[in-house]
Amino acid sequence: MRDTPNSAELLAWYDKNAREMPWRVAPDASMNGERADPYFVWLSEVMLQQTTVAAVREYFIKFTTLWPTVSDLANADDADVMAAWAGLGYYARARNLLKCARVVVDERDGIFPSTRAELEKLPGIGPYTSAAIAAIAFGQSEVVVDGNVERVMARLFAHEVPMPESKPTLRDFAAKLTPKERAGDYAQAVMDLGATLCSPRNPSCEICPWRANCIGYAKGIAAELPKKSPKKPKPIRYGTVFLAQRDDGAWLLEKRPDRGLLGGMMGWPGNNWAEDPNPASPPIDAHWTPLNGEVRHTFTHFHLRLSVQIAQTDATSTPERGVFVDQKSFSANDLPTVMRKAFELVQGRLNQN
Repeated sequence: MRDTPNSAELLAWYDKNAREMPWRVAPDASMNGERADPYFVWLSEVMLQQTTVAAVREYFIKFTTLWPTVSDLANADDADVMAAWAGLGYYARARNLLKCARVVVDERDGIFPSTRAELEKLPGIGPYTSAAIAAIAFGQSEVVVDGNVERVMARLFAHEVPMPESKPTLRDFAAKLTPKERAGDYAQAVMDLGATLCSPRNPSCEICPWRANCIGYAKGIAAELPKKSPKKPKPIRYGTVFLAQRDDGAWLLEKRPDRGLLGGMMGWPGNNWAEDPNPASPPIDAHWTPLNGEVRHTFTHFHLRLSVQIAQTDATSTPERGVFVDQKSFSANDLPTVMRKAFELVQGRLNQN
């Protein structure tokens, strides 16, 4: 019978191999009592939801440079925060970021609560994020389970029930291994193990600190785990966007509704996105030219196909919806990715002409 894995083996590996992150405290500092800034942990965990570490680093540094404290973020203009978030995706996270920061400042004097239960009362903080903050920033012995941890547990215990049905059992496995001491370091150690050695494809089992205790490795099935239920095919939705530029270089933009995809973000006027969309109604009276080609983008639950129409207008034209943003204030980098794709398509066509 194989020995049960223990946290000490993994922590010894983590002490030597911990990834350096701008929001982390190094293991040696952590063992000397230094804690990560809860604002940094919260911000990074929100950004990391469904986003890679590589993509988040730049955004995290940008946010903490612009808004070094939760009070700074709470006092920021919504439009500035949404623009800084542009390109990171899942824009509801940015809206909840502002809501949460303002609750922490207005109702808690800028101090994050230290327990999972109190953290979950804050806007946009669910079970995973609350456990991560409580463990990493406050040293609470909480069970932190993300996709990396689930993969490690499935392989460690050779659990072959497919995802997502296996999630509760994998969390139970993780709970049994979570130590009372150094819980924050342990949480980060398991995530690092999953992100580096116990990777989705071609895991580096030969140098894994838990190899001797890994049932999946012993059975030769580690790389096959976790198993996943077949995914349903994503539907395709269609829509149209209208890009109008005035003679002085200003672009016509429209703020999207606060609720829904890209909520609160500035983008090109258009119609609804649906498998059978409504007819497209231009936002301003002009001579509109449809472009050859389309914008393609994939969201979590559907693929999007956008047709693009362009028009040139003069200063006397008044839009029925949206506002013109002058050329000096306009930045394509402040747009959501799908809107930026439409702009790049237009620029490419104009350059060809």
